[in-house]
Amino acid sequence: MSAGANLPLSSAIPNPDPVTKAAVLAEALPYMRRYAGRTLVLKYGGHAMGDHTVGDWFARDVVLLKQVGINPIVVHGGGPQIGQMLERLGIKSTFVDGLRVTDQETMEVVEMVLAGTINKQLVSAINAEGGCAIGLSGKDGGLIEARKVARTRVEDGIKSEIDLGFVGEPQKIAAGVLDTFKQSDIIPVIAPIGVGSRGETYNINADTVAGAVASAVRATRLLLLTDVAGVLDADRKLVSEISASGARRMIAEGIINGGMIPKVETCLGAVDGGVEAAVILDGRVPHAILLELFTGAGPGTLIRAG
Repeated sequence: MSAGANLPLSSAIPNPDPVTKAAVLAEALPYMRRYAGRTLVLKYGGHAMGDHTVGDWFARDVVLLKQVGINPIVVHGGGPQIGQMLERLGIKSTFVDGLRVTDQETMEVVEMVLAGTINKQLVSAINAEGGCAIGLSGKDGGLIEARKVARTRVEDGIKSEIDLGFVGEPQKIAAGVLDTFKQSDIIPVIAPIGVGSRGETYNINADTVAGAVASAVRATRLLLLTDVAGVLDADRKLVSEISASGARRMIAEGIINGGMIPKVETCLGAVDGGVEAAVILDGRVPHAILLELFTGAGPGTLIRAG
């Protein structure tokens, strides 16, 4: 499969003529050169994974990145799929601050869905498009060393600790494990499962893992593909680019709120950790990755240092 076969020829042009194809390639080439040899971390969200057509676009785009000399690392989520499996098994889910309380029984299901079903489906999709993907979890090669997440609550002036069970956060990423794939044809696909100092298994938020991985490998870009367009301003219009200080100001002013806050904070952590820029974009947009990287009109919100 040739690299050119996967370029984002607009869905509005079902049968583009040769001149149009050449124009697309000419526009994309300078961007391809810019990212050649660089590492990109792509977080593929559970909500963006629900459509098979979207999944095919994502897999095709990832393969193209590798074929033009870019090093993609994929981190995937799976919250909705975990919820569906738990419901099928009659296991009730409880959430605290957006985090699923994870006891031992729930953790077994989480690992089965993330490191088993979803990871292997995504690996298979990438391989079907001509890539060479390999599935990993944080347990493989000690990739993600994790620690237990602690949450506290204050009620009537009394501070108490909330036990979330086996919910963790990355403490250390073994970047050397991922470096071994850099000069190969292999695309690593990571399930957000971590391992504790005593061998315990932890469920980790996929955005958090993607940010930690991006910082550890000094990625040029972190792309968070989700089911929203990006950061919206006070008039509910998409913000195409913002500085880290501007993003923090929007959080303080309540313009960035709700579930967008942890996503922006992940981007800020990655940028602070040495990533050149982080992007939040709608993974349901056809070829969103290619539009963001290889054109001058990226569909999401880019956050830079400053």
